[in-house]
Amino acid sequence: MTTAPASSPTPAHPGGPVLVASDLDRTLIYSSAALALAMPDADAPRLLCVEVHEHKPLSYLTETAAGLLARLAEETVFVPTTTRTRKQYQRIHLPGGPARYAICANGGHLLVDGVSDPDWHRSVERRLAAECAPLAEIRAHLAATADPAWLRKERIAEDLFAYLVVERPLLPESWLKDLAGWAEERGYSVSLQGRKVYVVPRPLTKSAAMREVARRTGARLTLAAGDSLLDADLLAAADRGWRPGHGELAEAGWDAAHVEALAQQGAAAGEEILRRALAAAREPAV
Repeated sequence: MTTAPASSPTPAHPGGPVLVASDLDRTLIYSSAALALAMPDADAPRLLCVEVHEHKPLSYLTETAAGLLARLAEETVFVPTTTRTRKQYQRIHLPGGPARYAICANGGHLLVDGVSDPDWHRSVERRLAAECAPLAEIRAHLAATADPAWLRKERIAEDLFAYLVVERPLLPESWLKDLAGWAEERGYSVSLQGRKVYVVPRPLTKSAAMREVARRTGARLTLAAGDSLLDADLLAAADRGWRPGHGELAEAGWDAAHVEALAQQGAAAGEEILRRALAAAREPAV
């Protein structure tokens, strides 16, 4: 079991709003393969498609989750928080309308009314240049070591991090382990999410961007949700959080005293996260 390291709490403002920073893919929204609809077909929930890619439906949440999310967006500062690039994020149309703030590229871009904050982005670039190996070195290593037998695509996201699209059943565990060790020495983390292998600079974090939004909004309480290792810092930095019963964090047994590990998996987990976040946001301020 992996336990979250101690994290400095986000500064609280007693009269401020509640901020909810949630990962999207496999936390709130799901591809058809990740929905985990284990019930009989006749009992399956109605689904709402929230993303279309290349003229095909791609991501969904249940109609119940859609209603909960719309209410959460009305009552809190809801901040979509994703490793997706800005272009990939902008394909998603969540219930409740466009969010005032959104975190993209794992914290590399802080969107305000849909536009990247240039000062924030420049500060991120300066820190990566000072603390991490050049991205070109990472890309060259991936090109030299990835096997065409299982590699499908190689991409650079927003000039901030690299990722591969792979045939997961063919991906050797030994290669992934070796990559993680090599990347750590150069200031990067490795995360396997579905068919994607991410190599992300350690200083590029969702938590730093969440703290900045909390500062700007004067949030009195921060809530967070996520399923992958790239969400661990976000969960650790929040006042309260939730992780689903699937994903890298569940597989690693990751926990923290203020983070609830849910039993639900797939779309049902998304519903439960939203239900609990809404209830927590409605609790009287202490």
